[in-house]
Order: sequence, then C-alpha cells, then structure tokens
Amino acid sequence: MADVDSLIVASAAFVVIAGLLKRKRKKKRWWTTALYRNRLTTRGPSFLSSMVEEENDGHFKNFTRMSSADFNFLLEAIRDDISRNDTKFRKAVTAEERLAITLRYLATGDSYTSLQYLFNVSKQLISKIVPEVCRAVVKTLSKHVKKGSARCLEIVQCLGVTEEVYRCLGVTAEV
Repeated sequence: MADVDSLIVASAAFVVIAGLLKRKRKKKRWWTTALYRNRLTTRGPSFLSSMVEEENDGHFKNFTRMSSADFNFLLEAIRDDISRNDTKFRKAVTAEERLAITLRYLATGDSYTSLQYLFNVSKQLISKIVPEVCRAVVKTLSKHVKKGSARCLEIVQCLGVTEEVYRCLGVTAEV
C-alpha cells in the first residue's frame, strides 16, 4: 500500500512540475507604448525645428504665440531649471519641447490629452511639465516685472477694484 501511495504522490508531483515547465512565457510588456518610444523619430524636435525654419510664414508665432527670438531668449533663461538628463532606458524630453508644450497649453488651453498626441509625450508627464515650466518662468522673469507704484495703489483703492487689477496696473501702466 505504501508503494502505491508513493507512486501516486510521485505521479502528482511529476504532473505539477511538467505543467510548470510547459507554461508559456508571457511576452514582455514595455512600460511605454510605441507612440512614446518613437517620439524622437516621428515628431518631437524635428517638429519644432521645422516650425522655426518656417517662421517667415508665421507658423511658429501662431503655434507658440511668440517669435522664435523671444522663445530662444526665454528658453536660455530657464534652460537650467527645466532640463532633465537622459537615462539608460529613454531619452529625456528636451528643454525646447518642455517650453513648447507649456506655451502651447497656455496659448490654446488644449487638454493634456490633445497635447499628448501633438508632442508624443504622455499626458501624465505633461501634467508635471506644465507647472514646472510655469514655476521656472515666474522665478526667472519675476525680477523683470515692474511693481505698481504708490500712486497706482491709491487709484486702485479709490476705485475699489480687486488686487488682480492692481497687479495688472503695476505691469502695464506707469502713473
């Protein structure tokens, strides 16, 4: 009886082990989709550089709502704050692309999903890029913004308008 029991246990163990060995390995999944893996070959930097080349047609200014000279000035001013390093796994989104994504978002109000297909960058990354670039722009350009004078503050208080209007007066008007 003991021989029969050990034969049954050995047979069951054989079936289990054979089943485990025969399992098909799952195909490896990429942690990014093909759309994002091919970002550098499909659009990306070539898309921006072709827009800069066609600046006389007004495409770049229409796309970013600023001239290429202003774009380059702003880019050089904030490049250190928004640049990222490449990793072994993928190329980083360039500073030019980060600024272009942010400017396009601010200029048009496009959804992150729309920008995702335009720039071939995931909407999750875009949701991190836009606030980061905005913070860098504010930090860098805050010293160039003119503050409102005491005279502006008096006028605003007499009119009883909000603080936002006062901020706008400080930037646009000199009394």
